Amino acid sequence: MAVNIKQVEEQIRSLPAEERARLVEVLLRSLREPEISEIEAAWASEIDHRVEALRRGTSPTVPAEQVFDEVRRLTE
Repeated sequence: MAVNIKQVEEQIRSLPAEERARLVEVLLRSLREPEISEIEAAWASEIDHRVEALRRGTSPTVPAEQVFDEVRRLTE
């Protein structure tokens, strides 16, 4: 279905001011928010880099017992 922007504009103008304001907020937010797929792709890439660094042994690691000791220390 082809959208005629002029018709959409006319429909929007017929809305009460409060609903037009809400629509403006929704549209502005949609311009500022990155696409979910972009976020997922960025995380997938980061995960790949971290896994590869662990495999190469170039990523710093902390033994689990040290982590648990630190948590116990902080929660006492």
